[in-house]
Amino acid sequence: MPIHDTYRIKEEILIPAYEGRSALIKAGEELVIIDVEGKQVGDFVCFSLQDPDEYVSPVHMRASLSSISLKTGDLLYSNRRRPLMQLVQDTVGKHDFFFPACDYYRYKVDFGLEDHPNCHDNLKEALTYYSLGHLPVPDPINWFMNNILDENGDYVISEPLSKPGDFVRLKALDDVIVACSTCSQDLAPVNGFRVTELKLQILNKARI
Repeated sequence: MPIHDTYRIKEEILIPAYEGRSALIKAGEELVIIDVEGKQVGDFVCFSLQDPDEYVSPVHMRASLSSISLKTGDLLYSNRRRPLMQLVQDTVGKHDFFFPACDYYRYKVDFGLEDHPNCHDNLKEALTYYSLGHLPVPDPINWFMNNILDENGDYVISEPLSKPGDFVRLKALDDVIVACSTCSQDLAPVNGFRVTELKLQILNKARI
């Protein structure tokens, strides 16, 4: 991934398949979410460090952006209609912010499975590192998820368009705590029927 010469990699975090990780991103720093092998969705949530009751909210984003798609330059608005991050670079251009994180009930009700890994629990566990595991998990932004509206306005889930090394790059507009899970869905086309790792890079401005 090309990095602008005024930024350097402060930290790298690998998110294994079927797991989640969290990180603190300070205002002015940038977060890169890299699809290492391609076709892997990342469920992403973001909380204000100062007040975790404020978090990136897809339903408020859809209203504030007047859109159901994400474009470079778009702001990630909170449940208080305040931007916490901004999408500054995107090599894929197709993501989702309609679907909730998969959870225990998704696999129990739809697939008859009791113990399948799921993004809700992955995110909740990842957030315990910053003592936020007690909070409800907000609806996520699902980076690289490829949903298509058919002629009836119904959703059709297709395999992601992301290739190995594709990424999104987000700028923190406030101090935030983020969590990301490698989507655990291996029974539908969401991840091309295969769950693989993601990588996070935290960038800050290099001293000149």
